[in-house]
Amino acid sequence: MNIIHIIVFFFSLVSFYIHHATSSNDFCVANLLLPNTPSGYQCKSEENVTVNDFVFSGFVAGSTDNPFKVGFTSASVTELPGLNGLGVSAVRADMDINGTVPMHSHDATELVINGEGEVTVGFISTKKVYLKVLKPGDVMVIPKGLLHFLVNTGGTKGTGFAVFSSSNPSVHMFDNLLFGNDLSSAIIAQTTGLDVSQIKKLKALFGGSG
Repeated sequence: MNIIHIIVFFFSLVSFYIHHATSSNDFCVANLLLPNTPSGYQCKSEENVTVNDFVFSGFVAGSTDNPFKVGFTSASVTELPGLNGLGVSAVRADMDINGTVPMHSHDATELVINGEGEVTVGFISTKKVYLKVLKPGDVMVIPKGLLHFLVNTGGTKGTGFAVFSSSNPSVHMFDNLLFGNDLSSAIIAQTTGLDVSQIKKLKALFGGSG
């Protein structure tokens, strides 16, 4: 067998295995009865998979009865098991007048899609702030890991959606991380320059102590 035949045989073999792996693993519906792992949920046996594993019917308005006047409805792998391993999920956000989604970040890229009302969206890089007022139908991408926020500045209730490049994205809320713990207010003041009295008010709001 000459070198040409060897190369053709090798690529044919690789192509067969790639095709076989792809066709035999079209999806991996999450088995929510087992623990989640860094690589996702284990697959449910395909004989137990139904069309309902790929459908979510609860994308309705979330409650805005909270200090930020914003409600969320998530369609991640825990609500839609068919998303497991596919690297995508979505969330619906409903915002009352002056509603706010405070500073936060994700371990995923986010695509913000404004549905109703006007919302000011911004994200912060190491050098500048990127800020835009989104009107209905506008779309804005938030790069992975960057702090960002949304504020309803339109004078009416707003509804928007976001799509993430993860089937189960993490959410790191800046205010909760900073004020929802038992770290001493004096240390927070020293490391941030904030006033101690204001820190204590924020700790009371976010359930922190110290």
